[in-house]
Amino acid sequence: MSFNARTDLALEAREMYFENSQLETEAEGVAAEEQECDFGIKVTRVFVQNEKGRQALNKPEGTYITVELPDPNETLQEAYEEACRICSLELADLIGKEWDGTVLVLGLGNRNITADALGPKTVDSVLVTRHLLQYMPEEIDERLRSVCAISPGVLGITGVETGEIVKGICDRVKPGLIIAVDALCSRRMERINNTIQLTDTGIVPGAGIGNRRMAIDRETLGVPVIAIGVPTVIDAATIAGDTIDKIIENLKINAEENLPLYKMLSVIAEEDKYGMIKQVLKPDYGDFVVTPKEVDTVVENIAEIIANGINIALHEGVTLDDIDRYK
Repeated sequence: MSFNARTDLALEAREMYFENSQLETEAEGVAAEEQECDFGIKVTRVFVQNEKGRQALNKPEGTYITVELPDPNETLQEAYEEACRICSLELADLIGKEWDGTVLVLGLGNRNITADALGPKTVDSVLVTRHLLQYMPEEIDERLRSVCAISPGVLGITGVETGEIVKGICDRVKPGLIIAVDALCSRRMERINNTIQLTDTGIVPGAGIGNRRMAIDRETLGVPVIAIGVPTVIDAATIAGDTIDKIIENLKINAEENLPLYKMLSVIAEEDKYGMIKQVLKPDYGDFVVTPKEVDTVVENIAEIIANGINIALHEGVTLDDIDRYK
């Protein structure tokens, strides 16, 4: 089936490669590994190694780590703590030792739109220390690194490209590392609001909803950029396409193979339904995206997980109990 649905997740780009190519082997230039963790948490690492891998998945070369969480509405305290721990470990591995100095955490997105507020809400819970280390270093725990954070807003509110704001901050603060947090788009409903992607390739704000802005990456800023994202929306055309698939599967069960109806349905199943649906929807509705009704609570919870993962990864020896004390 050829179904090139919109997604920001490398994990899903890999899945679509398998679907479209009908192969069971990895694309050339792509490697992957999976890990099952406690409390139903699953970690998948996808490595886009060269140009052929980039073309196969339509993703920049780099490492993509996906942490899939259990139902966020039923997460126990132990599962929450384990999710924070896993995110911190994966982030620390991704960062490695290629940076020094201050870390700048960016909360990308629009605070006034819940599905796009992941970045700003994450920044609210990040442990910022740069000002304390500058003005009262003798009072600060030696485990704490220099961290600053900002939510630069969006072009429609500020009138300034997010990338331009970040570039100005970098010129002044001169961070050794940037961590950018933003909302993403998925092609599967079950991954909305409970999947965290970490990558060392940077990010293009607005790309998930088809509104690409200036890239925030090493090439544009001259600094390593780690991007952390959570899919909070899904393209309406993707939902429609998946629904058509289920209808076709149900109808084919009740149709004999030699009937014209069966043959017609088989042909439809092989078409690029996503492109067809977009052509029908866009003139009247534009680029329409959907988010679950419980998005308010879930975004709050997952923003806390990401923030604590960042805090633990950046400040050596700091635990969740310490973070609660500092807040």
